[in-house]
Amino acid sequence: MDIAYIPSPSRGVLYLGPIPLRAYAFCIILGVVVAVWLGSKRWVARGGGRHTVGDIAVWAVPFGLVGGRLYHVITDHQLYFGEGKNPWNALKIWEGGLGIWGAIALGAVGAWIGARRRGVPLPAYADAIAPGIALAQALGRWGNWFNQELYGRETTLPWGLEITRTLPGGEVVTTIHHPTFLYESLWCVGVAALVIWADKRFTLGHGRAFALYVAGYTAGRFWTEWLRIDEAHHILGLRLNDWVAILVFVAAVAYFVVVGKKRPGREDPAGIDPMARAEAEAEAEASADGPKDDLPKDDLPKGERSKDELSKDDGPKDGLPGNGKPDKLEKGAKHPA
Repeated sequence: MDIAYIPSPSRGVLYLGPIPLRAYAFCIILGVVVAVWLGSKRWVARGGGRHTVGDIAVWAVPFGLVGGRLYHVITDHQLYFGEGKNPWNALKIWEGGLGIWGAIALGAVGAWIGARRRGVPLPAYADAIAPGIALAQALGRWGNWFNQELYGRETTLPWGLEITRTLPGGEVVTTIHHPTFLYESLWCVGVAALVIWADKRFTLGHGRAFALYVAGYTAGRFWTEWLRIDEAHHILGLRLNDWVAILVFVAAVAYFVVVGKKRPGREDPAGIDPMARAEAEAEAEASADGPKDDLPKDDLPKGERSKDELSKDDGPKDGLPGNGKPDKLEKGAKHPA
């Protein structure tokens, strides 16, 4: 069954001359683009402006990247600090290491700042962007594949992942492991589909679509985390991220239930984005002030007919001169004195 094993890339970086193109960073960037694109479509469908999601993302994305890196460095500090370690490696984000918990937490702070500046309710924005975040995570996990990291236990399953490692003695070995990056990627796609379906079916609002995304993701993260064998802190036999997933799952479910009882339904579309009305007024004004040359001549406002039209009106009628009245000389010719 070896023919079905998933190969790992031999390297995660390509060079365009002296410029390195890192697959991990590309997967993150692609995920951000997809999240903003889908979030914008959903936000406009809810009554928001076309540029609101992108404007708020300018705040949320940098905060999220910093938060994700901080969480990773704090929880895995032994990789960067201590005897024989180089603390500057903590800044090498392209080598992998973004904790989703820190990314969402600090990213939410950035989104709150951006939403406040735009006069947008954060829960409504979170509902619109939720499935896009899940898809961004699905794409981002492929960066782990390029870096040959965060794989699971050894397995004999036909879809196992080939990992080439160098042992402490210098021996290079290839072993087959659970492709946890693929498991989580597919799970995130399923979570995105679930949120889109439930949001449409039950008209979720006031942050409940986002809570559903969080609950769905943490449920999957628990079992994929349980399969992983990379170095991690353990508490009562469980990995630290497993405990975080449990706590966040409980909080998300509680929020979903409580808010669903207190504030059912969805926000009023007319009140979620002040810029939506401004954009609509600007478009209406632009269309009203647009060129009129393409209008049919019969539709031109009174008093704005073209010179050609006026000249036609002044032209001869039934052999009479241009003004449509008999000429004096002509009268004289017909009736001589």
